[in-house]
Formats: sequence, structure tokens, C-alpha cells
Amino acid sequence: MAIAITIPQSVGSTVHYQQHPRSEIIQYQTVRYDILPLSPLSLVRINQMKRKILVLDLDETLIHSHHDGVLKPTVRPGTPPDFMLKVLVDRHPIRFFVHKRPHVDFFLEVASQWYELVIFTASMEIYGAAVADKLDNNKKILNRRYYRQHCTLELGSYVKDLAAIHSDLSSIVILDNSPSAYRGHPDNAIPIKSWFSDPGDTALLNLLPMLDALRFTSDVRSVLSRNLHQHRLW
Repeated sequence: MAIAITIPQSVGSTVHYQQHPRSEIIQYQTVRYDILPLSPLSLVRINQMKRKILVLDLDETLIHSHHDGVLKPTVRPGTPPDFMLKVLVDRHPIRFFVHKRPHVDFFLEVASQWYELVIFTASMEIYGAAVADKLDNNKKILNRRYYRQHCTLELGSYVKDLAAIHSDLSSIVILDNSPSAYRGHPDNAIPIKSWFSDPGDTALLNLLPMLDALRFTSDVRSVLSRNLHQHRLW
């Protein structure tokens, strides 16, 4: 599959071979993004636009994790985590086994060139900060972070107030698998299906062309308000 979008350098994902539970060998093909220079008109347009903010959820959006003591982990037994965290919760050490959504590193690399990235998770800070550090990997692209204490508890769900990030909501996009998290700002949201363990998932890749296009809009809500949050998930 080849999708052409504009990025400063040519990069691509890796071909993965996975063993199916029924002993079938499944090949996931390389996804390539070819370089296309911006036209003079597009260059003028993008230079007139303010840099926008992309707010990113963690669990089931960028990663999935489970911890010691889970009776029925959602990840197939024997699947190794991408990294492990040891976190003290109420003075008790807990190990989290974290799996990265396919293509998340590539997604963050590209999106960080287009947007200011902000992590906003309903998880506790001690856990969310550790996960964000691993995803950032010293690239300094995930410096702004918001956690559970920055959410509002409404009807049993943690709601994320985008106005706490920036007063100008015309320039903020939130990517979150939980519609209740952005119930106050549905016109700023891009829905994404929850991810747990599917190694063939391409949801993050599928979003890149749309995120590229939103950079050129003066108000992201003019696009995202068209009931996008009620349609199919990416």
C-alpha cells in the first residue's frame, strides 16, 4: 500500500511476520510514504496558518498495557511487551507490561513535524509520565502533558477540557478512543478505535493524510464538526 503525503524525509514501516493462533503465517506488507514537495500555493497557505495542537490519549489509543495480577489479559499469552515499567502505587510496586500500537513511533515522528503534540491521559501521573517518557525516547516532542488530576469526573467518566490546553479551540485536535473523554469538545475530535493487541492495525497510519490536510484549515472544527465523530472509526 502506498500513500503519498508530504514529509521532510523518506521513511517507511517494517514488514512484520506474525504467527496466527491457528498456525497461519500472516505477512503485513511495508507501508511506504513517498515525498511530495508542497506546491508554491500550498507553501504560502501553510505559512499563513498558525501551528496547531494535537492532543493524544495514551491507553488503547497509542499503547495498551496490563499489570501484574490481571486474571484475563487482553494480549495473547506469550506476546512480549515493547517495554516494562515498575511503578509505585500507594507504596506498592506494580509492573506494567506495555505494548505499543503498530506504527506509533512513525506516527509521532511525522505528526510532531506538523503539530505541537500534547499528551492528555486519564491515567495517574506516575504511570502516564513513565509511558510518555518511553514514547518520547529523548526526542523532546512530548513535553506538554496532562493527567488524571487535570480531568473532570462527570457521570463516572474522566472528561478532558481542551480549553485548559489553549483558549483558541479552532487550532486544537484531540485523538482519543473514548468519546466520553471529549464529550465537551466533539467538534475537535477525531475518533479512533480502541487497540489492544492486533498486530495488523493501521489506524494511526490511516489518520496521517487527514492530519496533514487539517494543517491548512483556519478552524479544524469546520471539518471535524461534520458529524465525523459519529461515523466509522479510523
